[in-house]
Amino acid sequence: MDKTTNDTQHRILTTAEALIYQNGIHATGMDLLVKTSGVARKSIYRHFENKDQVAAAALNARDVRWLAWFRQECDKADSPEARILRMFTVLKGWFTSEGYRGCAFINTAGEVGDPDDPIRRIAKHHKQKLLDYTLELAEQLDIEQPAALARQLLVLMEGAITVSRVMGDYDAADTARDVAQLLLKQARR
Repeated sequence: MDKTTNDTQHRILTTAEALIYQNGIHATGMDLLVKTSGVARKSIYRHFENKDQVAAAALNARDVRWLAWFRQECDKADSPEARILRMFTVLKGWFTSEGYRGCAFINTAGEVGDPDDPIRRIAKHHKQKLLDYTLELAEQLDIEQPAALARQLLVLMEGAITVSRVMGDYDAADTARDVAQLLLKQARR
């Protein structure tokens, strides 16, 4: 793939991701993508067969980037327990960042009814990777049931994300962190 092709594809995906995050999948049509990206429709179709393929590629790129950012931010803490608690601090920072519109994967999964739709599968895969990272941290603790703790922490994170978006309550991350501290204390018994 030459540099021009790479640049064009990057522009399509970056624009599609921003539009989908801002407006949702259904409101992001090819006309809007063409207008916003400045890439001709014919060029878009050279890279992608249809809008669904563009959306899936954009969400896959977001998945990789978001999880790398999240891990990097959480891994700044110096112990597994501190990294687990830092997850909620990182989330709160994200909640209060400019342009925050909730979780792109929760949002898009909510637009798609079919559980076998590629968008739903991407969302599920994203959440599984978040659970895997949480389990990785929980397994580093001296506790009996790290998998159960990891699932509980995922529910806390997802709940905080949803409450922050739906209720506009960015302190939901602090509340979830408080509950996570209780779960960690209970798991160490």
